[in-house]
Amino acid sequence: MEIEHPTAQDLENNVRTVLTYFDDPTREGLIDTPRRVVSMWHELLKAEEPKITVFDSKGYDQMIIDKNIPFFSLCEHHLIPFLGIVTIGYIPNKKLIGLSKLSRIVDYFSRRLNTQEYLTQNIANYIQKVLEPLGCGVTIKARHLCREMRGARSRGEMVTSALKGVFFNQKVREEFLGL
Repeated sequence: MEIEHPTAQDLENNVRTVLTYFDDPTREGLIDTPRRVVSMWHELLKAEEPKITVFDSKGYDQMIIDKNIPFFSLCEHHLIPFLGIVTIGYIPNKKLIGLSKLSRIVDYFSRRLNTQEYLTQNIANYIQKVLEPLGCGVTIKARHLCREMRGARSRGEMVTSALKGVFFNQKVREEFLGL
């Protein structure tokens, strides 16, 4: 069974219905809100797969780490943002990736409904597939506004990791997590 996708107008009408539950959608400040919400969702939840550029490593075989890549995503359970930083490390196996491409990969996978665990795993799987390194690791440290704004209403930081290949080796793991 194929899902029929709604139009932007359908979505705007649905947002207007939600607004009606809480407020008057015809009041001045809310008249254009349905259009703005649909536009915002499109911006936050749609990303094109990045074009990945790789280079010959010319024998370089040491760990490469890109730290503190900022991201934001939307929690798939509450549609509320979570945000933080991603660290990606890999040990080349003949190929290096263009540095900006790691940020683009993070952006690509964060622009969808997510859990932090899925996001971490998806980034690591993609890097392992595209780059074919000896191993890679991804860590994410994030604040979850669904936890801070509702529910527990407490601030905290969640940390997740995904390790591939030689990053399961204890010494490699320790080096990655320690840098």
